[in-house]
Amino acid sequence: MPLKGQKIGCLGGGAMGEALVTGLLREGLVAPADLYVSDINQERLEYLNKKLGVNITADNTAAIKAADIVILAVKPQVIIPLLKEIAPAARMSQTFISIAAGITIEQLQSCFESPIPVVRVIPNTPCLLGEGASAISAGKYACEENIKKAVAIFAAAGKVAAVPETLLDCVTGLSGSGPAYMYVIMEGFIDGAVRLGLPRDTARVLVAQTMLGAAKMVLETGEHPGKLKDMVTTPGGTTMAGLFALEEGSVRALMMKAVAAAAERSREMSIIK
Repeated sequence: MPLKGQKIGCLGGGAMGEALVTGLLREGLVAPADLYVSDINQERLEYLNKKLGVNITADNTAAIKAADIVILAVKPQVIIPLLKEIAPAARMSQTFISIAAGITIEQLQSCFESPIPVVRVIPNTPCLLGEGASAISAGKYACEENIKKAVAIFAAAGKVAAVPETLLDCVTGLSGSGPAYMYVIMEGFIDGAVRLGLPRDTARVLVAQTMLGAAKMVLETGEHPGKLKDMVTTPGGTTMAGLFALEEGSVRALMMKAVAAAAERSREMSIIK
């Protein structure tokens, strides 16, 4: 068990920080007494302490000193100043895990004077429900044990894939931003059904369950989505009529453009100081 006996500090008690801490507790991987959360929002800290029973502090350095693993769950624009603040307290025996989009491992490592193990992760918001999709890439000072610790943390909140850092911008545009694309697609289908007279609440449930079921079919059968699509499509039938309408709207091209645009923005963020 990679996390056995490990104390974990989470710098940032926002939605993603809460999701990761909740996943660790839900899976029984870490006890509340071994979790430390820091945040500038005292009200938020008190909420997390009451809900989860974790240790709380407004002092980032105090959280660092108490932890074996440090999760950097803060926004990209503040992570470099934060790292420079806590760098003197960092130890080479620790594992630092960043979830900041667009901030490279090299940028993260440059904040430390010592060769600190750094792992970069791109998660997404369904981590809140234990259904996240996270991609992991390790820095040059991170060993297999550091990577196993990071995988264990994010596996508690969903599925994890290891990818080269050069592909993390793509991951940001795909699964990182992906839930927003799914919501837009769902909203469009719901509105389409409402236009034809179906009650909105009924349409919402049917569309959400359809998307959930389709996703499970892909994951659990291992089949290519195209093959599963063909299983639903009969010659001259209703599904083919709907698919033709989607193709007329260049839906697949638009999805590819969305991933590319978000990935490009992630690359731009890596050069913003």
